[in-house]
Parts: sequence; C-alpha cells; structure tokens
Amino acid sequence: MKLLKIAILPAALLLLATGCATTPQPDCSLPDGKNLRVAIEVSKAQLTNGCEALYDAYFDRLLTVAEGDPKPRHKQTFSEFLEWSTDSGLLSQRQAQAYYNRYFNVKFMSLAGDYNNCSYTCPRQAEVLTRMEEELSDKEQGLLRVALDRDSYYRADQLLKETELVLAATCTACAAN
Repeated sequence: MKLLKIAILPAALLLLATGCATTPQPDCSLPDGKNLRVAIEVSKAQLTNGCEALYDAYFDRLLTVAEGDPKPRHKQTFSEFLEWSTDSGLLSQRQAQAYYNRYFNVKFMSLAGDYNNCSYTCPRQAEVLTRMEEELSDKEQGLLRVALDRDSYYRADQLLKETELVLAATCTACAAN
C-alpha cells in the first residue's frame, strides 16, 4: 500500500501542475507610429490571434495613427479594413457599415429614417440630437482629421443643423394634433 502511494503521489503532482498551467496570453498591444498600413497589418495579426474582444480599441487606435498623417485615400483604406473585418468574421456587414458611416459618411446613423417621428423620435428629440452631435464629432475625426474631406464634414454639420430645425418644427406640429 505504501508503495502504491509513492507511485501515485508523483503522478498526481504532475497532473496538478499541468492542470494549473496557463495558456500564454496573446500580445494585444495596440499599434502606434504614423504608418497606417503598418498599423493595420499589426492590428490584423493581433485581431486574428486572440485579441478580437478589443476590436473597438484597435479601430480607435488606427484612427489616431491616421490622424498623424492624414490623407484623402484613408477613407478607402478604412473601407478595406472593414471589409477584411467582415470577411474574417470579426464584424457583421451591418456593423462594418455602421463603423464606416459613423466616421466617413455624411449620413447620420443616429437618426433612423424608418420610424414615425411623432410617436418615436419626438419623445426622444433631445437624446437623438445629442447622439447626432456625438456622431458629428466622430465625423470630424474621420472626415476632417483622417481623410481631409472638408466638404463632406461641412455638409454633415449643415445636415445636423437642418435636422434640428426640421425635427423641432415636426415635433411642434405633432404636439398640436
């Protein structure tokens, strides 16, 4: 019996030691520098190697890297990165479109066009306008500071102002009925 304990004890310790071994953590350090292409390649490698939960942080960092060397072609570069993200299963097609439109399109994602304004948007008017202002800030980063697309940014800014006026008038008319 004592011999059996001596034989089992090392095996149990070995099993315990291997059972507690941890798997190595992936390197999820965010890319830096001013070269967007290099930062995207680093991000792709890390996002497919266990860092996918940090997708938002990688996207934000890529925007910051692009701000260091803004160029009109960055809109296309981000579009290609979002297509890769969809093809890799990191984002759905809809999520990728939302990312692109939020930063690089005049269209506002915050104002849903398929709702009844009187019953849906008017009770949330202040909330909708706040979300649109936050989105305009993201468009300022994407359109102005990353892609140098001043015309599109100012169109988005004007669209927000017009939406504010139209929404106020619509909600006043809705309240009168």
